[in-house]
Amino acid sequence: MSTKFEKRVSLAFTGASGLQYGLRLLEVLLAQNVQVYLMISKAAQVVAAAETDLNLPGTPEAQQQYLAELYNAQPDQLKVFGKEQWFAPVASGSGAPSEMVVCPCSTGALSAIATGASNNLIERAADVALKERRKLLLVPREAPYSEIHLEHMLKLTRMGAVVIPASPGFYNKPQSVQDMIDFVVARILSQLNIDHSLMPRWGEDLA
Repeated sequence: MSTKFEKRVSLAFTGASGLQYGLRLLEVLLAQNVQVYLMISKAAQVVAAAETDLNLPGTPEAQQQYLAELYNAQPDQLKVFGKEQWFAPVASGSGAPSEMVVCPCSTGALSAIATGASNNLIERAADVALKERRKLLLVPREAPYSEIHLEHMLKLTRMGAVVIPASPGFYNKPQSVQDMIDFVVARILSQLNIDHSLMPRWGEDLA
């Protein structure tokens, strides 16, 4: 990794509703001088078309160019990998970053990660994070949760993953949808030990 970046994080978008969380996280990571290895599932591309005004291209190369321009990424700061790009750094413990976030995390991705399916690069990258005992953050967005979903979350938590449901708080008195998105993204950034000013930390005004 080039020393010009503060750190490196793997990020995956899967097909749950709530792609806005992942996009905002990507935007902030790039603004904070973090190098991002990004993976976007086919289902996430469908969600992007349904929930946002983005017109994500179909290939990893075009997605990389599009998102790098959208968020003013530095050269080589954003790398987008395809679902069967098995020689990508994230596919091996010797090359993957020490932290990975799946945001949003569909219940299908949750299941595949919990059972070690590794049928695509997102699942394999998460499997690498688990086997190497690295930080894995999963951000599910579903309601209600079935017993299957809860069992998978419990199993992954016991493996060392951190489950952060996309559940905005209201004690910060959000004034917009963006404030609610930033609440969840702020919790993710705190887990990654990345400074942010998206929202005040609890009790910060009393410190």
